This record gives sequence, C-alpha cells and structure tokens, in this order.
Amino acid sequence: MSEFAIELRDVVKKFITPEGNELAAVNHVTMQIKNGEFFSMLGSSGCGKTTSLRMIAGFEWPTEGEVYIDGELQGRKPPFLRPVNTVFQSYALFQHLTVFQNVAFGLEMEHTSKNDSRRRVGEALEMVRLTGMDKRYPKQLSGGQQQRVALARALVKRPKVLLLDEPLGALDLKLRKEMQLELKSLQKEVGITFIYVTHDQGEALTMSDRIAVMSFGKVLQMGPAVEIYERPANRFVADFIGESNFLDGSVKSVKDGQAVVYISAWGQELTGIVTSKVNVGDEVAISIRPEKIRLSDQSTPNAISLDGTVVNSTYIGSDTHIYLDVRGQRLKVWEQNRVSTLDPRAYYQNGQKIQLSLVPENTLVLPKE
Repeated sequence: MSEFAIELRDVVKKFITPEGNELAAVNHVTMQIKNGEFFSMLGSSGCGKTTSLRMIAGFEWPTEGEVYIDGELQGRKPPFLRPVNTVFQSYALFQHLTVFQNVAFGLEMEHTSKNDSRRRVGEALEMVRLTGMDKRYPKQLSGGQQQRVALARALVKRPKVLLLDEPLGALDLKLRKEMQLELKSLQKEVGITFIYVTHDQGEALTMSDRIAVMSFGKVLQMGPAVEIYERPANRFVADFIGESNFLDGSVKSVKDGQAVVYISAWGQELTGIVTSKVNVGDEVAISIRPEKIRLSDQSTPNAISLDGTVVNSTYIGSDTHIYLDVRGQRLKVWEQNRVSTLDPRAYYQNGQKIQLSLVPENTLVLPKE
C-alpha cells in the first residue's frame, strides 16, 4: 500500500479554446496527497482546481504527466474502474427515487445482494445522521439533508478517496458553516481521504489538513492552513487568503530571517519576517493582516508607531472594521468588539486621530510576483 492516496506527477492538461488557441488549464502540477488526509484545492474560477479533480476521477485524462491512486498508475482508466467517488455541487439526486433508493443505486449497479445492500445503506445513512429518513423523497428534504444523501451515496461504495467539487456552494451561509464542521467530523470518523475543491478561503481554512493554493493552472503554495495564512509564499497567496494591507518597498538588509524594508510612500523603514528568499535591493511587498495591527493611544515596545486618521468605521457585530489614512496610504484594521455596549463613544469616529503599532512578527516581507 502506498503512503499516498493520490499523486499527480508533473501533470499538464491542455484544451483548445473556441478561438483555436491552446490553453494549459493545469500547468505542470505535482501533488502528493496522504492517506486519510483532508486536502483542499483552493483558487478562483479558471485556476485549474476542478480540472485537477476531474483528472483524478477519470473524467479527464492528462495531456502530459501521470495520475496515481494508491500507488497505481491510472493512465486512461475510466471513472467506474477507479477507487474514488465524486460529490458534486448539484447533488444530482434522482427525484423519483427515495433516499434509500438513491443511496443504494450504485450498489445495485454492482449487483450487491439485497441484504448486504440494506445493511450498507443503513450504515451510510447513520454516518450522515439521516437514519429514519430512508423512505422520503429528495423534494421532502432540506438542502443540507439532500447534500447528506449525496454524501451517503458516495460513501456507501467505500471509495479509497472521496472527491468533493464545491459541494456546499448551493447552501445558505449558516448551513454551509454547519456542514463544514460536519464534513470535517465525518472525514475523521470514516478515515478516508477527502479531496475538496473550493473558491471559499474560509471553507478551506476551516476543514483542511493541507491546502494547495492555485492560480492559472499552477500551485503557488501547498501546506497546512496555519502556514498558508501566517506565512504566505508571495503577494498573490497573501491577497487571496484572508484580507491584507500591502505596502511597496525595497530591501535594505536581510539577516536571521528578517528584512529591513524602506517604504518610500512613508519615508519610513519597517522590519518584517521573510517568507521567501529576497535580496538587498529587491522590490518587495510588505503584507500586514488587518487584525494584527494594534490601535492605541500609546506606543508599543519593539514596534513602529505611526499616526493615522479614521476615514471610515464599520460595525459588523463581532468586529469593527476601521479604515485609516496613514501618511496618504489607506490601511484596514479589524478590531474585535470585546465589550457589549451601545455607547457611541466606545467606537471609532470619522476624523478621529489614532496611533497604530506595527510589530516585526506581524509584518511579512513578500516577493512581488
């Protein structure tokens, strides 16, 4: 048995556009996805994540490179011969069949005995907490319940790998957040590899053991959620995952994993953590997360303190989003609302002068590309 459930080795997938041009939807992608891992491919539309998933499923074949499942070369093996199953955003349930019949459909195609089929469907429905609903039809279920039927139908065949193509996209925000936690819990319970495709960064951060951030057919960074968020490899990743403030600067010195960068717009030097190799003289992007900027009336030790003016302040419940003008540059600051109050003086007002502190450990020095 291979250490990896899925391997993509230097995979390229090219399509011909309607204009007759050649497009590399997946461009020399290499991935190794471990057994029992919850792995997400994250990126905007057209980044190559769904095409990569379809090549694992066997719906598409690579133009170059190879796909391995459990150490076995897949070549041009069709989907029904691969030990994987796919859950789609649309659910694709048969409306004229009951929940039981929907889940049992794949087993019937394999001529599984009635007793075995009944037992396995019961186990699958128990896994997704739909016991007792086997006689209902899809139209009698909520969106979240229909999604669970689609999951049960995929799990009942006991695939080595479950592929999920934006399966929560049709649900409302509250239900989607609930289902994220349920999916993660279910994955731990069944112990099989989940490969999840999404454009929702919060979804990927919530559920994944590891994430591959993709853009224009390439993997820009792959690693655990905390690493992707706290140590993005470049400006694109920092911008795509969460919110960030960016400042342009040039590197003055590099030592012990930190760089001193001159910000010409401020006439100010900042010290930050280097996430990828940079050299003295390089033009770089400084990235600072809005929640990591401290606002106060007094300076913070080991920090650069700057004066700012509140341009706008938006209360959003758990946080207040403050937009500052700092020497002609616009900065976003997210501050948690720790005290419950209706007093308007407790919140920032437009035009208010405020001091902000930038500490080196919250300041990232990134290559511009």
